[in-house]
This record gives sequence, structure tokens and C-alpha cells, in this order.
Amino acid sequence: MGDDMCGILGGNNPHWNYQKGIECMEHRGPDGMRISQVQDFTLAFTRLSIMDLSENGMQPMFSYDNQVGIVFNGEIYGYRKLRDTLVKKGYRFRSTSDTEVILNAYLEWGEKFITKIDGMFGMAIYDKRDMTVKLFRDRVGIKPLYYYYNGFDFGFASELKGIVNMCNTASLEVDNTALYDYIYYLYVPDPKTIYKNVYKLLPGHRMTFDIRKRRIMKDSAYWKLKVNDCQGAQRKQSDLIEELRHLVKESVEEQMIADVPVGTFLSGGVDSSIVTYEGHQINPGLETFSMDFADSRYSELRYANELAARYQMHMNSRIFNRSIFRQHYHKLKDWYDEPFADTSAFPTYLVSEMAKEKVSVVLTGDGGDEVFGGYWRYQSMWQKEQEHGPDSPIITLLYDKMQDRKKNNYFWLDDLTFLSRVYGWRPSLDDKKIRKQLRIDKDYDICDTLRRYYHKDLPPITRVQLLELKTYLPNDILTKVDRASMAVSLETRVPLLARKVIEFSFSLSEEDRCPKGELKGLLKKAYEKEIGKDILYRQKMGFGMPVTYFKKKVTSQESILKDIWKFSL
Repeated sequence: MGDDMCGILGGNNPHWNYQKGIECMEHRGPDGMRISQVQDFTLAFTRLSIMDLSENGMQPMFSYDNQVGIVFNGEIYGYRKLRDTLVKKGYRFRSTSDTEVILNAYLEWGEKFITKIDGMFGMAIYDKRDMTVKLFRDRVGIKPLYYYYNGFDFGFASELKGIVNMCNTASLEVDNTALYDYIYYLYVPDPKTIYKNVYKLLPGHRMTFDIRKRRIMKDSAYWKLKVNDCQGAQRKQSDLIEELRHLVKESVEEQMIADVPVGTFLSGGVDSSIVTYEGHQINPGLETFSMDFADSRYSELRYANELAARYQMHMNSRIFNRSIFRQHYHKLKDWYDEPFADTSAFPTYLVSEMAKEKVSVVLTGDGGDEVFGGYWRYQSMWQKEQEHGPDSPIITLLYDKMQDRKKNNYFWLDDLTFLSRVYGWRPSLDDKKIRKQLRIDKDYDICDTLRRYYHKDLPPITRVQLLELKTYLPNDILTKVDRASMAVSLETRVPLLARKVIEFSFSLSEEDRCPKGELKGLLKKAYEKEIGKDILYRQKMGFGMPVTYFKKKVTSQESILKDIWKFSL
């Protein structure tokens, strides 16, 4: 597919340490490294070779006239069709990589090339003709892209550590509002990072930096997801199943293309089982990788084994226990570079480490919950509105009068308060004291990151699916998997987050996608025969780890703040 899952970096300050910046991301691409100085800008790249393993696929890659250069981390799905179109238009190719396809597509269509591609990517295009650097990030944030801008100096990198190590002349100051957000969400929500002047490029966005003027000229969305706001059934279910099966199969097939071995993560849940089944149909020799837990309450291995046995799959599994967790606990800061509290990062790292022994690429089921409606909280919101309606006066009255007494009962809470507590906010914490310690303004709106994507006019399940597609998915789930897998130089691909799959699901009415409020109802119905009802319709478990693995239970706000400061400074 190209030089997938690499590390990219660049900047306009001649005194920055680009060597140190790119070297600290070598885990993202241990197969080669290059730094190129162009006019008033530096581009750097570290390579993980997946397709076109030759030197022709190396980056930074430049056009024949050296006017345009690119550094690209990611993968473009089905890029060969676009390549054929460009060949017919007279473009020459020195490689078989998707990177060169993007480069020539930009030369042909300018920034509009982005509407012609789908994939997972963070990329930067240097254009000498207008002296700009343009950044692009994939539609849902599968791949990361950070940038630094202080009003004069500008730089970008695949990981936060790249920025920190590159910008050796800049003094990076901790953003206290990001720390406060972290206590609330258990991650630092985009576009913020833990540092002032350092940001995450939002998913589905492009940015233009004018090198001469030293100014960011544009930061805008290039993709807007069309969402069906209807609730009732609109289409025949058998037709929907046929279309869904075709899209998922096609997406898996496209993402299995590689010149290196490919496997899948198989947790035993709905999404990974479907992706693994489709992958196995394409390649019966497919390797699957599962992580078991010593604590049986967290183990889903029997479901993974059940599917593997049914289709005679090549199954690989290991047990994650307390001692293994403690061996790796100290690595969390190195992986994420800023506070991050999803404990499933640890088993994700271990299953990635195991997979890397046999393959270089794995397909995962990530994104299925947000795209098809799979979290229990979606059903809670659906049930509430079924019983009382979205704007019931009695619910509002009870919420106003009794929310303090009924903190754990969703029926007493508004949607955003409910969701905030799901993500991690602890009502027992003294918010006023925390705000004072972190010097947070009294008018600071902690729900702002949710409010940006919250549309009350949408049906309840659809409403929260869209909200989490824009927030929880890129900031938690995709961040977790990217850093944990790239720590061992393993590429992860996500077929259920292909553009065509996302747009198909959100084009459906809520009833068609989740019949009678059944979570992932359409997806489950589509694969009942192949996967089995006992796997598809069992209670969702998730990929969490026992909290008892921690040495001590952290309860006081002082110890929480102390741990955060220790982590981030």
C-alpha cells in the first residue's frame, strides 16, 4: 500500500533539531530514515515498509521538477484505480506506492485531490510554487498529526514526542485547561495537547501554512458526514444486509493488500469476529491474535476460540496478568506523551507485541461501536426517550431538583452530564478545589468539547454515535491502538472505518441501523449465520483490564492531581 504507518516531521525553524525529532519516532518506521532541507523548510521521514519495499518508495518524495514534496504516514484504500486514472492523464510513476499516487493527484487536482481518496493518514505537502505547507488528516482521525505554532515558528510531527524533541529552542508550557479536561475525559481532547502552542489537527481537516508570511492561512474541514435524522424504518432489511455485507467484504479485501504477512486481532466480540471472518474467507491461512486475562471475569477467549474452531483458523493467544501489567506500566508516558487513562492500552500493547512476531499488519474491529451503534449508553438514551420523550417537562424538573441525589441514574441526568460521567468524571471530586489548584476560570465550560458535536435534533442513538465518532473514537480508541501498536512497529488497519462503510451506516434511519433499539442490530443480523448468535447477542464486555492490577487504589483528588503533574511535567 505504500510506506504505511511511518513517522513524519517538519518545520520552518533552521535551528530546530530535526534529527532528534525524527529519531525519537523511529519505532513508527525502523526500515529507513531521511531528512531533506528544501527552501526555508525541512521535511523528515522514518519508514515502515509494507508495499513497494524498494528505495523508490522512500520519502520525502518529490515531483519530477522538484517543485512539490510530500511526507505521508498512512494508507490509501483502493489507490490503484486512481493511479490508472493518472497514468491515462500522462503522469509517470517511479514506484508502486500510494505516496506517489497522492503526490501526482495533488499535482493534477490541487487540494481537491483529498475528495478523491479514502484511507488513514497524516500527511504534509510542501509546494514551492506558492511557498506553502499543507497538512491533511484522515476523516475520522485513525492516524495522528500534531503541529506547533507560536505565531512565527511552525512545525508538525506524527507524535507529540516528535514536536517536543524537535522544538529544542522553544519552551513548552503545560496547558492547565488540558489537565482539567483530562481529569474529566481521561484523555486530552482535540485540538488541545498537554502543551500550549501544540495542537492536534482535527480529523477530516486540512491546514495551510504560508512559509513567507509565517502564518496559518487556513484550517478547515474537507469532509462533512451526511446523517439521516429519521427514526422509523425506511428500507427493506434484506437489501440493507446485502449492501452492508458487500461493503464490509470489499473494505476488508482492500485492506488486506500488503507485501508482508497480515493477521487480525480477535477479541471474541462482534466487530473483530466479523472482520476476522471476512479476512479468513479471503485468506484461509490468516493468523489471528487474542489476549486472555488471568481473571476469568474479563476473559472473552472462549468466544474467540469458538469462531476459530468453526473455521479452523490459526489462533494465537497469551494471558495478561498482574505481573505483566507491572512490567509495562512505566511505558505509558513514552507511548502517549501526555496523560492518557484507558487501561486497555496495556493488553493492546501485549497483543500487538505477540502479533509482531508473525505479521507486520493486523486488521482490527475498532470503530464498529461508533459506526453501527454498539455501546450500552446508546441504548440507555434510546430507552429514556422511548419512555419520556427527549424534552419531557417532568424529566427536566426531576433533573433540576434531584440530580444530586440520583447521580448514578441516567433518568435524572441530561445527556451531556450523563456522558461525561460515563467517560470518567468522578462526582465525588471537589471540582471547586481542582479548578482553584489548576487556576481554571470559573466560566470554563468542561462540556465544550462535547457540545461542538451534540445535535439534540437527531434521534437518540444516532445523536450519540455522531458525538462519539467525533470525540471518543479519535481521542481515546484510535489513539490507544495507534500508539500501542506502533510501539512495536505493527501496522493496524480498521476496515469498519472505511469512508464507504461510515457513510452507508449514517445514511440509514435509526430504526434500520438499530431495529427496536437493538445495539448494532443490522450488523448482527447480517452475520447471524456465519458468526453465531451466542457471539453476536451476548453481553458486551469491552477490552478492559482488572483495576486490581494497580498497586494501590487512588481515591483522593490530591493523589490524582499529583499523579497527573508527575506524568505530564
